Amino acid sequence: MGKYQPINPKLPHLIHGADYNPDQWLDRPDILADDLRLMKLANCNAMSVGIFAWAALEPEEGKFNFEWLDRILDQLAADGIYAVLATPSGARPAWLAQKYPEVLRVDADRRRILYGNRHNHCYTSPVYREKVKIINTKLAERYKEHPALLVWHVSNEYGGECHCDLCQEKFREWLQVKYQTLDALNHAWWTAFWSHTYTDWSQIQSPAPHGEQSIHGLALDWKRFVTHQTIDFFKAEKAPLKAITPEIPVTTNFMGTYPGLNYWKFAKELDVISWDSYPRWHGEKADWQTAAEVAFVHDLNRSLKQGKPFMLMESTPSMTNWQIVAKKKRPGMHLLSSLQAVAHGADTVQYFQWRKGRGGAEKFHGAVVDHVGHEQTRVFRDVAEVGAVLKELDPVLGTTVEAEVALLFDWENRWALEEAMGPRQEKKYEETCHRHYFPFWSRGVPVDVINADQDFSRYRLLVAPMLYMVRPGVGERLADFVAKGGTLVATYWSGIVDENDLCFLGGVPGPLRKTLGIWVEEIDALYDGEVNYVSMLDGNALGLKGEYKARELCDVLHLETAQSLAVYKEDYYAGRPALTVNRFGQGEAYYLASRNEDCFLGDFYHCLIEKNNIKRVLPAELPVGVTAQVRTDGRQEFVFVSNFTPENQVVDLKDQEFKELRTGERIRGSLTLASYGVKILARNRT
Repeated sequence: MGKYQPINPKLPHLIHGADYNPDQWLDRPDILADDLRLMKLANCNAMSVGIFAWAALEPEEGKFNFEWLDRILDQLAADGIYAVLATPSGARPAWLAQKYPEVLRVDADRRRILYGNRHNHCYTSPVYREKVKIINTKLAERYKEHPALLVWHVSNEYGGECHCDLCQEKFREWLQVKYQTLDALNHAWWTAFWSHTYTDWSQIQSPAPHGEQSIHGLALDWKRFVTHQTIDFFKAEKAPLKAITPEIPVTTNFMGTYPGLNYWKFAKELDVISWDSYPRWHGEKADWQTAAEVAFVHDLNRSLKQGKPFMLMESTPSMTNWQIVAKKKRPGMHLLSSLQAVAHGADTVQYFQWRKGRGGAEKFHGAVVDHVGHEQTRVFRDVAEVGAVLKELDPVLGTTVEAEVALLFDWENRWALEEAMGPRQEKKYEETCHRHYFPFWSRGVPVDVINADQDFSRYRLLVAPMLYMVRPGVGERLADFVAKGGTLVATYWSGIVDENDLCFLGGVPGPLRKTLGIWVEEIDALYDGEVNYVSMLDGNALGLKGEYKARELCDVLHLETAQSLAVYKEDYYAGRPALTVNRFGQGEAYYLASRNEDCFLGDFYHCLIEKNNIKRVLPAELPVGVTAQVRTDGRQEFVFVSNFTPENQVVDLKDQEFKELRTGERIRGSLTLASYGVKILARNRT
């Protein structure tokens, strides 16, 4: 297996740093000088620079000022600190919007926005693309040989969409390439409904609150186009950087499971994945529940490059300023949450922001350096501690996570599912994926979070919650996975529509029907508060007993080649199958016909873990709120044991012996974790 190379071999260590905005402090050279001293104290080795600095770099059209950035990069390099150097397209200067109004976005209601905020530009505008190309080229030419240059940080948190005439025309061109003829488009979009047939390409408009909203194929293709056009803009931004500095890796920071862009498409264009993580710790959920949801997204970002380490580009060292309640991290949580990212595949821990600004929307957002301006704060000490720990983790650099379990989280499926008018308006797709992920997280079983187009063959167990859309070839690949010995878990509201959001004829679950061995006649939607029960059959193959609550969605199905393991207890479908298994080739396919309570998912997946000999990171049952994750290079394993509770916890290690990576202490028998504590254990792979 081996290791991945460092993100940039110039820095063969885990990266620790923050968003640094010296352009906000050019009138305070004393503060800029002190920043360098504080960066060393905080154990930072790379800073993200220039993310929103366009006005400082080009204060007037064609008049550039790089002298201040020269000084900053020279000073960073002199102190052994590298730069994740950004392109500034995320927030354009006022002169650009004033002179070239076409760069301003048009909202879905066809109203052109005023200058302000950020990410408010049209991705299609030739003017904007040309202005971005000019400044990106100048940045690359000026700093191509600068010793501080480590990574290109292209723009910042791409998002949003534009409905201007330029984008409408590009959308029609994109559709013509995809469908070739209007007849093909009308069929794919089922436009005969309500007599919405198009007779000329010029009639097609993007979805609008005061216009077309009923053609789901249009809505789905518009979302695909927005992803396409955003990626096309990114590729144009990247082109001069790669032409001039081909050896410097390029990234842009993703936003978790942001619904507006298909990150599976975007990931192909990046050298390294990066994302921004801002969970709500100590909130209405238990911290361990929040931790599991964050772990899900870490695993997603690692899986976007098939296991390659990613960058935690932004996190807060203390709190946010935009959440409803901006609660501070409790003692221990900053180190714990930072190392959680590393445990799941991050080779960096970075923050927004380095120093709090004096004004603007983010002046109260958490920062390493508070307005007080010195290092004598709890937050600064927490950050310095993280940096010190990361210095001791060189053996972890470049290792990855090997998973035998994969969970499908698919953007296009999500788009189509959420557009559907029924059976319940709130589908809870992402929440459902989290609920199916949690039983593995709580047992210390690594999981890859993939989409329906990925290779399934490397896994033993594949979980596909609510696979409403089955694109061409996916059903066949799932059948092949099971036939060759894999175990598949599918659920209610699966196999309903094709890639155009057209319902399959011939029965649900469409292309999955033979693999699952069932036919779903109908699906019953329950009102909030309504409950049915799933009763396990005596002697069922999983050995599960008793009954479990089912809420919200219940399939009414017929067995074809499958076997029933449980039945419904109540309503007109009492006694009908509620949990089935189908032997298919050398493998098995399970179908969960209803949305069951979490204790069912815990018991069900516990059985499948045991039955399929899925490896756990540690052999024992973990206390509630404790998890274990492992990174490996194929020879050594590094086990991160994390306690996401405010109480001390004891973990049974059975007879396994470990060496604590940082202290060298030999640990056998049991491991005690402090409140919000984490230990990193090393062992040779057996």
